[in-house]
Amino acid sequence: MSLVNVYNEWDPIEEIIVGTALHAAMPHTDKGFQTIQQATHDLFDALSPGEFPQKIIDETEEDIQIFINELIKLNITVKRPEATPFKEKIKTIDWEANHYFCYCPRDVLLAIGDSIIETPNVFRSRYFETVSYKNILLEYMKSGAKWLSAPKPRLLDEIYNQDDPNQLALKNLEPVFDAANILRAGKDIFYLISDSGNELGCQWLQTILGEKFTVHPCHKLYSSMHIDSTISLLRPGLALVNPARVNENNIPELLKKWDILTAPEMIEYQYSNHGSFSTKWLGMNLLMLSPQLAVVDKHQTPLIKLLEKNGIDVLPLLLRHGRTLGGGFHCITLDVRRKCKLENYF
Repeated sequence: MSLVNVYNEWDPIEEIIVGTALHAAMPHTDKGFQTIQQATHDLFDALSPGEFPQKIIDETEEDIQIFINELIKLNITVKRPEATPFKEKIKTIDWEANHYFCYCPRDVLLAIGDSIIETPNVFRSRYFETVSYKNILLEYMKSGAKWLSAPKPRLLDEIYNQDDPNQLALKNLEPVFDAANILRAGKDIFYLISDSGNELGCQWLQTILGEKFTVHPCHKLYSSMHIDSTISLLRPGLALVNPARVNENNIPELLKKWDILTAPEMIEYQYSNHGSFSTKWLGMNLLMLSPQLAVVDKHQTPLIKLLEKNGIDVLPLLLRHGRTLGGGFHCITLDVRRKCKLENYF
């Protein structure tokens, strides 16, 4: 029986992949980094290329291990990538780049139904990141899961918009998207059109998933990277949205049928003096372990109170350097099996 079975963001988790901060290093800037717009671009500039301080890596691994221990207490199977210190640059016939690190499986792998997909990521530095997950992917394939890989994009200079700041950083020349641009809600899939996911990527995903699913492109929702600090799907009929990005004019049409919680202002706290790879809204990057239980940044007490008021218990935990490394609890995980089946929630 396939070890991969997941159709939504909230049903009880049975198996999950958790990333690692080992060997974390910020790659020397490639074209993808250079062309991400506005605030996110400024955040990249604040980070120096090269290895992160060992203190950041050690403390993050401590936080991740505490998180994993809590998952194990809940009888959730946890898998980890092989953290390899890649020293050689990535080289294709067109360019070369330094490697990224495997902290956020959510960005490079997409699990839907009994399929797990290697996505065509926007950064050159992540071109071969899924190598660290190969043994896990092999195990899933042997269990009956469908292991797919999107066409490798060439990521030529031409795909990155470096001329018009009013347009998205990613041109529509070939399918390119990060898996974290996507949220699953049964037969309906939300796909963020942004600097980290283009229209052709949306079209490719719809083609691969077939008629059982409808992929909904989300336009003018958030121009920068990833959807999971903009919208969180909490349970059928209930979503959490980022008020700095989502309003009645741009919220996905289907979600107008649901009850909407507006996230409170995030609590900012000292995360490190090494710079930031994420905005304060990483605080709403929560992980639903079940419709009744969420893993939430321990500092976000207003958000915790809001969730509890709406019948969701909270497991408050820390990722002390989440903003520096660029990932909260949803980012650093990939739920591959939940107790669920394909349903229509709209």
